Amino acid sequence: METALAHTDIEMMDCVYEKPDTLTDQRFHYCPGCGHGVAHRVLMEVIDELGIQEQTIGVAPVGCSVFAYHYMNVDMQEAAHGRASAVATGIKRMHPDKYVYTYQGDGDLAAIGTAETIHTANRGENILVVFINNAIYGMTGGQMAPTTLLGMKTSTSPAGRTIETAGFPIKITEMVAMLPGVYYVARTSVHTPNAVRQLKKALTKAFQYQKQGKGTCFVEVVSNCPSGWKMTPLQANKWMEENMFPVFPPGEIKVPKN
Repeated sequence: METALAHTDIEMMDCVYEKPDTLTDQRFHYCPGCGHGVAHRVLMEVIDELGIQEQTIGVAPVGCSVFAYHYMNVDMQEAAHGRASAVATGIKRMHPDKYVYTYQGDGDLAAIGTAETIHTANRGENILVVFINNAIYGMTGGQMAPTTLLGMKTSTSPAGRTIETAGFPIKITEMVAMLPGVYYVARTSVHTPNAVRQLKKALTKAFQYQKQGKGTCFVEVVSNCPSGWKMTPLQANKWMEENMFPVFPPGEIKVPKN
């Protein structure tokens, strides 16, 4: 009797979440608590809900994002370190009817890929750039990144980042937003349900603007790196809110007027 009731209860439950076809069945390899897995899921949910899976091409370069093509069930192209937006530019120009996006980390986009990022945005290439900012080189040993905070300890700044030796954290998103070729810019996160909803809204807008041919859209995701930061996931989320958000505040940075 109890088994029958339990089975009935399960059948009557509402479906809260179902894996979209745009995600593969492969398990995520990311460290426990890392934001990459959530960002992957939200990005693929948006593509699935917009019904553009067959029209979408993603570009993933080097870093923790390098294995995105294992999980994202859309056409994917790998790029050399830092060159994702250049590769995406070529793809979009050859296939202007496709939805094209890059998925890049801070070490990739804001360090070796600074030139490609700035010039892609300055030309107003009609693509979406998804930028994961966890302020550290997560894959290669936890080195200091361009977005590493002042005083933040990494494997290459064991005493903490200083202005004298490394300068200030680069706010690449604000830099990109200043360029006239850039149409929409937002900074989000994935550590709470509300933050996930805001990311989903931003990505949806970005793909819709791309369909309209509006120019470059840039969505930053402030994330954590529990392994690189040497914290538990809960500690990392709290530290991110208290330390990263004052420097990289979430919100829409550049919103179209029309």
